[in-house]
Amino acid sequence: MENAKETIFRIKDERGDSLAVLGHHYQSDAVIDCTDIRGDSLELARKINGLEAEHVVFCGVYFMAESAAILSRPGQKIHLPDVTATCPMADMAEAGRVRKTLAILEEGGRKIVPLTYVNSSAAVKGVVGEHGGSVCTSANAKVMLEWALSQGDAVLFLPDQHLGNNTADVLGIPADERLLLPGDVIHGDPALAVNPDEAEGKKLILWPGYCPIHAEFTLDAVRRIRENEPEAKIVVHPECDPAIVREADGNGSTTFLIKYAEEAPAGSTVYIGTEENLVNRLAARYAGCKTIKPLLGVMCEDMGKTTLENLARTLETLDSAAPVTVSNAVKEPAKLALERMLAVCS
Repeated sequence: MENAKETIFRIKDERGDSLAVLGHHYQSDAVIDCTDIRGDSLELARKINGLEAEHVVFCGVYFMAESAAILSRPGQKIHLPDVTATCPMADMAEAGRVRKTLAILEEGGRKIVPLTYVNSSAAVKGVVGEHGGSVCTSANAKVMLEWALSQGDAVLFLPDQHLGNNTADVLGIPADERLLLPGDVIHGDPALAVNPDEAEGKKLILWPGYCPIHAEFTLDAVRRIRENEPEAKIVVHPECDPAIVREADGNGSTTFLIKYAEEAPAGSTVYIGTEENLVNRLAARYAGCKTIKPLLGVMCEDMGKTTLENLARTLETLDSAAPVTVSNAVKEPAKLALERMLAVCS
């Protein structure tokens, strides 16, 4: 009897070009080994439009599969091995609250352009698209925030406050021109949490969401490394707190972190502050040449929901399983938001 990995590769061989398996860098090594295309959110989003495969299996979390469904061509089916694999940060921005917040912020006549991190639901992307906004990833946040600032009087950046603040630091937006919305806006009534008078004159309005994984990294951990291993380099993901980003030697998307490890000199030590699956993969790749270590050992539980077993089951049921879909009412404005990003970053 064949095991799950044998089943996966047998079906991939049988299906040929009609099947594509995509994997985010935060997937386990076992799953990554079974993928045809791997990358960060931007890289994978760019691949969808050019795929001829009838079935696309996305090894990641739900918002990624939704984005793939939005950008898919007619007749293409997007599958997710575990539909309960969500993103806690994406869940911190609910479409109805985002819509109401925009309405409140625009009461004084200012044009507020929403810019949502790709880590958000299709419904939120739809609201953003309706309001003339776009999407960004950690790789292109600087370019897209510059674009959004040029489109109106202010930008509502969501859902990640840390990526928003770190990008604002790069662009030199003064702290007194930024406003962090109260945490109440995540689960409460925006009418009780959002004060349009406080937003007056602010260029950047930040949703109070964050990534629970990257929130685990601490300034103390960075400073201990500086004290004990002064020659070591530290690079982090921009979903980390700005205080940590400022003390690091560099910050950027998963693709940036991979490239940094690749280009680090032989014999060097590099600590990487992001999800541990990726860091461990880099450590194994460069073992004996350079030392790659996690800043802290943290893994995303939702990314870990994709396993060889449920990937194999997904491939076995491709023709009968319900694919991930997005309603036309949401798909069209969400696609507009995503396409604006792809056009700006082409």
